Amino acid sequence: MKAKVNGIEVNYEIHGKEGAPWLTFSHSLACSLRMWEPQIAAFKDRFRILLYDTRGHGATEAPKGAYTLDMLAEDLRQLLAEMKIKRTHYCGLSMGGMIGQVLALADPGVFDRVVLADTGHAQTPETKKQWEERIKTAETRGMQPLVEPTIERWFTKDFRSKPVVDTIRKLIASTPVPGYVGCCHAISNLNTTARLKDIGNPVLAITGEQDAAAPGTRYIGENVPGAKLVVIPQAAHIANLEQADAFNRALAAFLSSPASGRA
Repeated sequence: MKAKVNGIEVNYEIHGKEGAPWLTFSHSLACSLRMWEPQIAAFKDRFRILLYDTRGHGATEAPKGAYTLDMLAEDLRQLLAEMKIKRTHYCGLSMGGMIGQVLALADPGVFDRVVLADTGHAQTPETKKQWEERIKTAETRGMQPLVEPTIERWFTKDFRSKPVVDTIRKLIASTPVPGYVGCCHAISNLNTTARLKDIGNPVLAITGEQDAAAPGTRYIGENVPGAKLVVIPQAAHIANLEQADAFNRALAAFLSSPASGRA
């Protein structure tokens, strides 16, 4: 389904029980809503699930130019408003976790509980250089040269031969270059460090133990007031796929636990 929000057409899907609490998922860079298949299966009987393709990804429009995390958060805010969703649980991974932080700070009332998975809170000079290199590669050579280096960062060595990883390879390769580049610009300017203390929603920070982003996710778990931190063994960046059962158990426990946080 499509909705016109914030100047673009956004692709989305709805699954699960009518009248159940809303649970919204937001995917990583160079993926699409299809990365959440294990979570759809696990949670559709208890929640009304909203999945959407971020600006520049999947079947959502991919305008040229640099995006910002504020822009990506506003896309989601307007999508929720268009669908008359007043409040939703939220689970965002990597870029989706960044979007979740920004929207939780800008409009905390739209979220109930917030899951920030395999994500970060700031960029360093070294990581900014990496983003510049990825932008240059995409603009000059397309997405294909980025596929295998991305897979190596995202999954542990033993998991890379699994069939689901081929699905992710195809998603990376088919990501529109303008969308990838636009979102790389947004990610490269991430800096929520000083404002983590202002997030009032109950937060679960969850990370694959072998994820390069794990220190950033740990920092979020330690610096958002009342946040819970879960580290998943034998998983790297896309922990919801590599260790889907462990990820789902942690998510289910968090969503059903007594209220915490300050929202």
